Amino acid sequence: MSNLSRRKFLITASATTATALLVHGCGGSTTTSSPSPTASPAAGTSGGDAPEVTGAKLGFIALTDCAPLVIAKEKGFFEKHGMKDVTVNKQTSWATTRDNLELGSEKGGIDGAHILTPMPYLMTAGKITKSPVPMYILARLNTNGQGISVSNEYADLKLEAKASALKAKVDAKKAGGKKFQCAMTFPGGTHDLWMRYWLAANGINPDTDVDLIVIPPAQMVANMETKSMDAFCVGEPWNQRLVTKKLGYNALTTGEMWKNHPEKSLSLRKDWVDKYPKAAKALLMAVLEAQVWCDKDENKAEMCQILSADKYVKAPAKDIVERSKGNFDLGNGRTLKDSPLLMKFWREDASFPFTSHDTWFLTENIRWGKLPADTDLKKLVSEVNRADLWKEAAKAIGQEAAIPKSDSRGVETFFDGVEFDPADPMAYLKSLKIKKA
Repeated sequence: MSNLSRRKFLITASATTATALLVHGCGGSTTTSSPSPTASPAAGTSGGDAPEVTGAKLGFIALTDCAPLVIAKEKGFFEKHGMKDVTVNKQTSWATTRDNLELGSEKGGIDGAHILTPMPYLMTAGKITKSPVPMYILARLNTNGQGISVSNEYADLKLEAKASALKAKVDAKKAGGKKFQCAMTFPGGTHDLWMRYWLAANGINPDTDVDLIVIPPAQMVANMETKSMDAFCVGEPWNQRLVTKKLGYNALTTGEMWKNHPEKSLSLRKDWVDKYPKAAKALLMAVLEAQVWCDKDENKAEMCQILSADKYVKAPAKDIVERSKGNFDLGNGRTLKDSPLLMKFWREDASFPFTSHDTWFLTENIRWGKLPADTDLKKLVSEVNRADLWKEAAKAIGQEAAIPKSDSRGVETFFDGVEFDPADPMAYLKSLKIKKA
């Protein structure tokens, strides 16, 4: 199913889930045990348009890009659209998110989540679940806003997106019997793919030259502090938190690899959306309005203050706010001021779930052996991507002008000059020098 053997993957996932259970047992925050959504008609909506239910259980991970779900809850957008009983539940890891989506709210899990974009595809294909769990992607939650960070041990290398100096260090570690340790958040997820792309573009085989390990986002900095890793890829605010604690520096913010790249998505179980289509539309409308709110400059400080709460990201607002404005202190003297590579929630089509982007994620998962080479990409994308629902919701909130002319953003160019044409993903795959054997 991936470069990890099935056995190794299960061990890794099980360990992550066990950690989540341990944290829960010690008073950590995980999915709440709130009751299932009520079936009473939504208040404030006309009978024909009223959602079939007034609640849903949504999950999120402690990352800045969970903001649209948090803001939809805190600023009353869910309630505005008749979804007054929505709960937004903190998950300890992406493995926990997957497990709770597999359960569904009727069995104590969740109905949807802030999620790594490839995960709904891997779940639908049954590659990371006991059996296929059909999912829909209703919106992209953000573009940009992730980072690759390295420990202070490599300060002299001054690594950036182009990091040719890294290979000699990686080779030396490997020759000495201890591989370079790279952490990401979930096999086949966005952080895994950004780390793999960066390594491979700099001549390093992520399958054979380094060890890729799974660490939940909020635990990245602590693991760097204990010197159990050399580098990690994660979303904000954990790259900035590393810099604040002077434990390392950011080689790059991921927009430097691919400007305005897609990141997290809003995904819901297919059976829930199909059963409650009006409620799903109401949820989506609320999230889109929250994305518009999050991307207004005058709201950034308040957004970051809300996110800083223990029940959400649990990080100082000062470690969230500057990067949300496009100001990056990368920790090694390199800075970006008013950068266009800031995390975007709505502007520049950030919210629209382009099918071309989903096609790239699937192609990369084929590249690294997490999906079979004969995967029917068009079929799988058509099953999961619900750009049609996004367009309906955008029209309903008066944002028809924001609907892109095409579901494809066209040819994309990466920092190393490689191009991806979504019309011919196999040509892209064949052009890559380093990939799964």
